[in-house]
Parts: sequence; C-alpha cells; structure tokens
Amino acid sequence: MDGAQTTKAIRVHKYGGPDTLKLDEIPLSSPGPNEVLIRQRAIGVNYADIHTRNGRYPLPSLPHVIGGEGAGVVEALGRDVDHLQIGDRVAYSSGGHALPRGSYTEARVLSADRLILIPDEIEDETAAAMITKGLTTHYLLHDVFRVQPGQTILVHAAAGGVGVIMSQWARYLGARVIGVVSSKAKAEIALAHGCHHALVGDIDNIPARVRALTAGEGVPVVFDSVGQDTFEASLHSLRPRGTLVSFGTASGPIPPFDLFRLNALGSLYVTSAAFHWHLRNREEVLTRAADLIDVVLRGTVRIPVNQRYPLADAAQAHRDMESRTTAGMSVLIP
Repeated sequence: MDGAQTTKAIRVHKYGGPDTLKLDEIPLSSPGPNEVLIRQRAIGVNYADIHTRNGRYPLPSLPHVIGGEGAGVVEALGRDVDHLQIGDRVAYSSGGHALPRGSYTEARVLSADRLILIPDEIEDETAAAMITKGLTTHYLLHDVFRVQPGQTILVHAAAGGVGVIMSQWARYLGARVIGVVSSKAKAEIALAHGCHHALVGDIDNIPARVRALTAGEGVPVVFDSVGQDTFEASLHSLRPRGTLVSFGTASGPIPPFDLFRLNALGSLYVTSAAFHWHLRNREEVLTRAADLIDVVLRGTVRIPVNQRYPLADAAQAHRDMESRTTAGMSVLIP
C-alpha cells in the first residue's frame, strides 16, 4: 500500500462546541508490525466523544481525530498478524487507553490485538454501535455490581445507548428494572427494551417514586451515567448499604462530596467504574465481547440504531445528542 494515501476524517482543531469539528483530508499510513488497516463501514457515537471535543477528555495533541468505536473490514495486514485475514469484519472500542482515539474517519490503522471479529449475522451499524456500550454494560452488571435474580435496579438514561442494553441484559439476568427517562416518548423506548417501569419527570421526585415501587425500601443499586443532575436523586433512591455506580457525567461532573454523608444515608457505597480498568488486556476484551455477541445473536439484547448521519455531519450528531433528542444508538456512515 502507498504510504502517501489519504483518508477523510473529523478532527478537533480546538476544544469547544460542535462547530469545532472539521472534515479534513489526512495521511493514511500502511500498517506496521502487529497492526491492520481497517476500511470503516460504520462509526459509533458516544457521549465520551462530546467530552473529548470540549476538552474534558484531553487529546494528546491538536488537531486530532476523535471517536472511540467503529466497525469495518480488514484491508491490509502488517507483519506478525496471524489471527486476522484481509476481508475479516471487525469492530473495536478505544475506551480508556486500550487504543488511541480516532474512529471518526473513513479508514485507519490499529493494533490488531484488541479487534473483535464480527459474525455475519450482525450488521456493520449494529456492530459499530454496540461494542463500547455493550462491553460497558457487561462489566457493570457482572463485576462492578453483580446483579442477581429478584433484585430491583434503577437505571438512569434508560432510553440511551448503554441504558437500552443494560435494561435488557439485567432483565435477562432476572432483575426488575426501573428506568429513568426524560420524556414519554423515551419511556416507550425504555419499556420496549427491558424496563418494567419507566419514570418520567422531575428528577427530585425520583426517590419517592422508586420507594413507592419498592415498599419504601429503595433499590440495592443505581446505575448513573448522568452525573451532576442525578447524583442526589441516586443516593436517595438506595436502600441501606446500597451501591451507586457512577459511570458517566453527561450533565456535568459530580460536585465535591462529604463522604460522611454516606453514613447518614445508610452506609452507602459509591464507585466510579471506568472502562479502561475493566478491559485492560486482550483476554478481558474478547471474553466480554463473546458474551455480548452471544446475547445479541440470541435476540436477548436488541441494538436499536435510531440515528444515522454521514461522517461529514458529525457536528449535527453531537448537537442532537447534547440536546437529548436522540434515543438508542447513533452512528456515522463514512
């Protein structure tokens, strides 16, 4: 392959709003040892991309391609790659530090060891949309707080990308799922994707409504990707010795907090569950991915790709996500 080839990509030249995303022509190198060149067919959009764009998750340098998730076809192999072939369909997530960010592009070179083979039954858009969110769901439900049959759990943003996967998977595990959503339309999506109850409305009223559904006790766990706006409601929805799992801050960072309050609220537990620390090596990635692919193939977990945008319209995808007008998954099409 000619190392002088180029590819179109969305780059951040300075941190800020959606208008800082620019479509550029950038060099495309040949794969080196243990690397492959992927021609991408679909790119997942995650809230972490917004944090990257605005500088909360800093990039190593500017300008830089953003994005952490994609699916495509192996187009070229570097030396010493023996577990993949040209033409293989693969997907990946660069959550944390596993792979460099940079998925908003037509083609890219990546380390081969974190790539996940995708079966023919799973379409490209589905694969691109499900990897980061599905792997996140797996470690949250199986490791951070091991959900058991008969438990009632609370899931914020239940109509969002992680929310719809988590609600379906938790229900499959035997849990009763209470979802929190921002509109009646999203409540319908949540109820169609695993939730037994979908709570709409003023976040301050959520704890009382949760307790009404749990005989006054509260839930053993709250999964909260919203952050600042929902933190207090999450704490007050927990039963004694319950666990708040914080894994995102879509509404902003959680303010400083007096740990002694956890004592007064019932000896509660709070954890911040990062992707990187639960997918530190190839074995962890492939083991979790195998479970994810299994539940998707069996129809236990459905992946609703509800928003599709051309790669050049990445800024609009970000505007829609930030305005909370999206539901389920969004993808960019190169």
